[in-house]
Amino acid sequence: MREAYQSKLEELADELADMCGVVGTAMRKATQALLEANLALAQEVISEATRVDELRDRAEKDAFALLALQAPVATDLRVVVSSIHVTGDLKRMGDLALHVARAARRRHPASVLPEEVKPYFAEMGRVACALAEKAAEVIRTRDVARAKELDSDDDAMDDLHRHMFTMLMGPKWTHGVSAAVDATLLARFYERYGDHAVAVARRTIYVVTGHMPTPLEV
Repeated sequence: MREAYQSKLEELADELADMCGVVGTAMRKATQALLEANLALAQEVISEATRVDELRDRAEKDAFALLALQAPVATDLRVVVSSIHVTGDLKRMGDLALHVARAARRRHPASVLPEEVKPYFAEMGRVACALAEKAAEVIRTRDVARAKELDSDDDAMDDLHRHMFTMLMGPKWTHGVSAAVDATLLARFYERYGDHAVAVARRTIYVVTGHMPTPLEV
């Protein structure tokens, strides 16, 4: 019975890690669509958005079944409860990738971004995908050291986000208000994506240690 229960917990972790992979792929495709004004790729991200909802619904159903049927305690209870919270963070990561794809579609055939800011968004996309990949690893391994790394990894995203504001408010910005609004919103989407990946890591630390770290402790 205990082995079967542990197997169910491992299956739940795999479901969450798979969600990380899906939202990471979505952000990679959305970023490419954004940078290349690629309508087909943007539409692909939009059409595949229901996949995240399906995975979330399945993971939540499995987590609630474990709560109802197995009455977990201690670490196992933390695993199940944290999994429910993590599905929310991953769902929001998927939504943020969807927002990026919709922005690319909305401005097509024009590019959303001026050429000089595209390298920064390319880097934000790279960081976002790396965060999702590491979050998947952390969920599967429950490696606290690796989980703590996500907070420092996210510093790169925060730096890029701040730099975008410097550019948009500087005297060299010549692309008008509409382009500035688009860039501001898009930079915020990437920044929030990183924050949710860090939240997944914090939940993993809580599962292992029983202590929910504050951002300064991660």
